[in-house]
Amino acid sequence: MNMTADPTSLKALVAAAAVLEVPAGCVLGVGTGSTVDCFIDALAAAKTPLQAAVASSERTRLKLEALGYRVISLSDIERPLALYVDGADEIDPSLCMIKGGGAALTREKIVASASERFVCIVDQSKCVDVMGRFPLPVEVISMALKPVTWALQAMGGQPVIRPGVLTDNGHPILDVHGLALSNPLEWEDRLNAIPGVVTNGIFARQRATLALVARPDGVQRLTPQ
Repeated sequence: MNMTADPTSLKALVAAAAVLEVPAGCVLGVGTGSTVDCFIDALAAAKTPLQAAVASSERTRLKLEALGYRVISLSDIERPLALYVDGADEIDPSLCMIKGGGAALTREKIVASASERFVCIVDQSKCVDVMGRFPLPVEVISMALKPVTWALQAMGGQPVIRPGVLTDNGHPILDVHGLALSNPLEWEDRLNAIPGVVTNGIFARQRATLALVARPDGVQRLTPQ
């Protein structure tokens, strides 16, 4: 299949492929972002029946409900979700990711942890050998902004507060430049140990089980290396 590398076309392509992964009648975990918006539209267009959905953000909840899907919370489920579908800002060959460009990283990580499978949907520009080119989002309790900034600087990072942004949890985000995340699991745990950090955008403990990668010649399926 040949098509242009236009980002909108690639998002639509991978969104349609992700719909085929959704078990009919399941409770589906749904992420946040522009590629996920395309996925929700494709899900509705395919008339895929869901028992319900669990949304990782208010943005996603509103979009799902507007299209007629019932949205529930994790407190309403009795067993892990069959599937979680979300995008990423970067993804490496082991299917660890940087997420949080849409400021939903904490809730995304929680929903991913409650799911049996995590399908990550991206275009080819998000695939990297070593993560860190994209600034790493870190959600922080407001009173801890200064000490967390100092701790991140001591680790070699250059944290910058994301202007005008609070998460759905009411917290600011520091975007950390200059980190080469060659050992994502070690970095995830190290950053989460800083007092005042709610979570960081490295998804290594909740890495994807399958990545669908849109390329001009079609969708590639990747499993962890």
